[in-house]
Amino acid sequence: MSATATAPVVTCQSSTCPNGHPPSRLECPTCNKLGIKGSFFCGQECFKSNCESLCACKTHKIIHDLAAPRLDDPNINKDGTFNPFGTFKFTGSVKPKYPLSPKREVPAHIQRPDYADDGIPTSENRRAGQPGRILSPAEQEKMRTVCRLAREVLDIAAAHVKPGVTTDAIDEVVHAAILERNAYPSPLNYRGFPKSVCLSVNEVICHGIPDQRKLQEGDIVNIDVTLYYDGFHGDLNETYPVGKIDDESKRLLKATRQSLDAAIALCKPGALIRDLGKVIEPIARAAGCAVVRQYTGHGINDLFHCAPNVPHYAKNRAIGTMKAGMCFTIEPMVNVGHNWDVVHWPDDWTATTVDGKRSAQFEDTLLITETGVEVLTAGARRADLYDD
Repeated sequence: MSATATAPVVTCQSSTCPNGHPPSRLECPTCNKLGIKGSFFCGQECFKSNCESLCACKTHKIIHDLAAPRLDDPNINKDGTFNPFGTFKFTGSVKPKYPLSPKREVPAHIQRPDYADDGIPTSENRRAGQPGRILSPAEQEKMRTVCRLAREVLDIAAAHVKPGVTTDAIDEVVHAAILERNAYPSPLNYRGFPKSVCLSVNEVICHGIPDQRKLQEGDIVNIDVTLYYDGFHGDLNETYPVGKIDDESKRLLKATRQSLDAAIALCKPGALIRDLGKVIEPIARAAGCAVVRQYTGHGINDLFHCAPNVPHYAKNRAIGTMKAGMCFTIEPMVNVGHNWDVVHWPDDWTATTVDGKRSAQFEDTLLITETGVEVLTAGARRADLYDD
């Protein structure tokens, strides 16, 4: 999951909030499914005392009924799926297909990050602005373990990419594979994100929410997996072809992967974070593409997102020098054409290209060593990216 400016946060809407109405992301699940903005609470106490009672009363049920899809609505598909943002002007052909499946459960014995219940990453917020942390040898070993598990899960998910499979079905596969490893899916309820993995199709740059849309022949899909295990996060993603893709999409995928590899080759103690964009952007431009600026790579350890901030474009002003024991991600997002800007859907997560052209992304978690860099999430060489 990429780092970016925090999505808008509303205050607790409980009329009897005992905590002073702090920023809140615990939301009425029915409202969330129907795309209704509101019904946010700061914690389980406010949620149970207000949202559950509201949902049981006639007034709140009327709101649900008004927002719920009608069979005679032109936005309703024959299979009962619907677009909850009917008046929104999408930039491309990809549109959401609701309803979202219910939130997937995580067994109580699995260790959880601090945001698992209320959506608020308290530890991240507390350490915001601090420099990148140097991990001890024991912590580095924990990062190796969680990143190995994350790679295993991504490879399992990738095996399910084919025409006719819904992105929600892949979310289910990812969720189950993570639980099998006694790990927690890091995206689940992170700042309110409703699913266990980000799945971004075609013009979706990042943070796509898995739903009922079926993958189609010729699509490209990015799968962004992050695990939380033994107190640490491991993060990686890749973009995959769905069946046969056109030549433009092939060039996009290859250029994006090559730009990541070129950036990784620069990593070593003493290297400047800001210099990574100097090698990424020329590769993208040579392929007729643009590098997204709003989203960046990020530090990762016991926190999902932290320092350093890792931009992927040239002439950035990122602060920081690589040091042995530091972990961070590099994850360039590259768009076909010359436009690097983004448009967000009303769900406040899904980011798309402004012109509907395709976008690809690849990500690895890296550990700076005394002599260079270790790619903690390294996988097998993909013929579709390296071989002509």
